[in-house]
Parts: sequence; C-alpha cells; structure tokens
Amino acid sequence: MKIGILTGGGDCPGLNAAIRAVVRKGISVYGDQVIGILEGWRGLLREGMTEELNIDRLSGILHMGGTILKSSRTNPFKEKNGPQKIQENVDRFGLEGLVVVGGEDTLGVAYRLFRDYQVKVVGVPKTIDNDLPGTDYTFGFDTAVNIATEAIDRLHTTAESHNRVIVVEVMGRHAGWIAVEAGLAGGADMVLIPEHPFDIGEVCNAIRKRHKRGRDFSIVVVAEGAKMPEGTEGEGYIAQEREVDAFGHIRLGGIGHVLAREIKKRTGFQTRVTILGYLQRGGTPTAFDRILATRFGIAAIDLIHQDGFGQMVSLRGNRVVPVDLEVVTKRIKTVDEDLYHTAEVFFG
Repeated sequence: MKIGILTGGGDCPGLNAAIRAVVRKGISVYGDQVIGILEGWRGLLREGMTEELNIDRLSGILHMGGTILKSSRTNPFKEKNGPQKIQENVDRFGLEGLVVVGGEDTLGVAYRLFRDYQVKVVGVPKTIDNDLPGTDYTFGFDTAVNIATEAIDRLHTTAESHNRVIVVEVMGRHAGWIAVEAGLAGGADMVLIPEHPFDIGEVCNAIRKRHKRGRDFSIVVVAEGAKMPEGTEGEGYIAQEREVDAFGHIRLGGIGHVLAREIKKRTGFQTRVTILGYLQRGGTPTAFDRILATRFGIAAIDLIHQDGFGQMVSLRGNRVVPVDLEVVTKRIKTVDEDLYHTAEVFFG
C-alpha cells in the first residue's frame, strides 16, 4: 500500500518516534511505500509538499524532539475549497491510507474529512496538554510534566534563598493536567487551573499562612488558561494577543504576571514570575513518551491494514486500542477531580 503520514498542530516530544514506528513497520512488515506530508494539512493543500520516507531517513530520530515532517496549524475548512483540495491531492498522490498525528484540532479535521469526504484516515493522539478525550494519555505530556517539575525543583532553591514567592506559569489552555501533575511532583504550595476559577484573595491568604508558620517562600504553579470567577476584577482569560489562529484560538499567556503583581501588592512579599512557555514541548522525549509514541505508531499502521479507517489509536490502562475518531469532537478531557483534591492537601 501507499501510505501518507502528517503531523499537525503544535510540536511535541515523541512525534519522531511515532513517525519512525509507522514507517519501520509499514516498510519492513507490510512492504508499504510511506510518503511524508510536510507541514501538516498545509502539505495536502499544496501539490508537491511531500517526502518519501525510508528506513535510512529514520536513523537517529527516535530521541529527537520536534517533527522531521514539520507542522502547522492549517485548517483546510478555512481555505477556499480546502477539503476538496485535500481529497484531490490524496488521490493525486495515490494514497490508500493516511496516518494523521495531532491534537483535537488536527484530528477534528481528520474526522470531518473521513465523514464527509471519505478520506481514509487513522488518527494518532498527541498533545502535551493531555486533554484529548478517548485516551488515558497522549505522548508529549510526560515530557512536559518532567520539564516543568525540574523547573519547579530549581526554583525552590532560589525562592527559599531569597524568601520570595515565585509564580510558575505552565501551558494548559482549557485543562490543567501539566500544572497539577508538575505541581504535585514538584511540591508546589498552590496550583491554579482552568477547571477551578481562583480567588486571588484566597491565594494571598494561603501564602500569608505559610509565612506565619515560618515558611518565608512559596511556589505557585498556574496554568496559562487559569482564570478568576465571573463577576470579579480580572475575570476571564489573560491573552497575549486577541488575534485568533485558524481554529479560533487566541494566544494565551500572561496570567503569571497578573498573579505575581497582585500577590506582591496585597501581601508585600517579594514576588517573581517564571513563564516556561515553549520549553515544555521542546527537546528530547522521555522514555515513556518514546515508548507510547512507538506503540501508537505501530497500532496505527496495523489499523490501516485492517481497514480501520475513521478510528484513532488510544491508551486504555496499559493497552493500545482503537476508538472512533469522532471522540475527539466531544468535550475535552479535564483534570480528574480526585487528582486535584490530592494536590489540594498540600496547598498553603
């Protein structure tokens, strides 16, 4: 068979491991020809943005971050005749199946193309936010949590040395998985996430209580999408800019600065902010993410050969199983309440 593969949306650690697995098993076991589509959906909107992938091309990519196929946040449904162009180029390239590696936006496009235009797709879930429904974990998440945890560990020493409050802003637009797990692992004194609008007064009170106990420093971890309750000053998201991308998302960022400013103003304590930003999704993937991405890639190429189109590979417990791709159009997967309540025990 002639198989295509693309990576869309934000890059994350483990993408190259997934590509490697698809190509390696496709060629070695099934005798496939595998075509890499460059820059996500953009590569299927423009004729010629392809690269034939062979085993030599895969050498040394397992440990590499990013994606050798590059990526973009292109939405074919926002382009004139976009879906029809995708369909035409799939036929022109002779693709008998397409492995789509992405998050909710990229896989949402894949589902619509399968449902409405009969494009033969199989989905592979990736996102550092771990907010994709239908799978227990997405690859990229474990690496992001480890990077954030290490940063929190390092910030503890400088916070304690200078008796400072340090606010650490991590990624998480609608779900605070990174904030909760990194905060819990790193011993944060407060974790603020989108699922639980926070009261700045309560945050300051918790920090004051720590000072009264002789703990003259604090670490506050906040997800970029955390917000204050409706009807309060500063309610809603903090955006770096109001322009939206092709999927209607504004670029979030800045809640850490707002929070640090308010803490200093209300408590008088020295407060600093660190925004981890793109550090969380760059660089070498952890062993967990390399293995999960590899398992997903193997399962995806197997699905292609089982005519399992319109499905996504997913992790359920310790098993990789297929689920209907339609699941990605459902409500995002938010932080488990029990996990958040576990973190709450250590607040203040």
